[in-house]
Amino acid sequence: MLSPEEYDKDLTVGEVARRSGVAVSTIHFYEAQGLIKSWRNPGNQRRFSRDVLRRVAVVKVAQRLGISLASIADALNALPEDRTPTTADWRRMSERWREDLDDRIAKLTKLRDNLDGCIGCGCLSIRDCPLRNPWDELGDGGAGPRLLDPA
Repeated sequence: MLSPEEYDKDLTVGEVARRSGVAVSTIHFYEAQGLIKSWRNPGNQRRFSRDVLRRVAVVKVAQRLGISLASIADALNALPEDRTPTTADWRRMSERWREDLDDRIAKLTKLRDNLDGCIGCGCLSIRDCPLRNPWDELGDGGAGPRLLDPA
């Protein structure tokens, strides 16, 4: 259990790394990406407030879900500064990412289900192409697999 003096104490980069379970270089990277913030004390040493621990936890979970760092930064920047993200904050952030996750799940499911067939049209399935892509109509849409990611 932390004493009141320890609880109010600012954290060094090493303490943030140790308590969050990430490398010091990762803390520096997160800061460079605008995901977390620090300041310099009178001795020019980097210091973090305790709310950074929750922010690092949010970043780690979101990254594990495959959320881009840019999207994570946008979500964190929408929060008030110097405040630990709350359950309600997490709920709002996760709602923003749900559509993207659902879209990626659908694309991965389609890829998995069609993995052994035509990739349309790269072309790795010469035997099936006359059936799925007669006269190379997909080739008019550009190079690469046109059926898997029709963006």
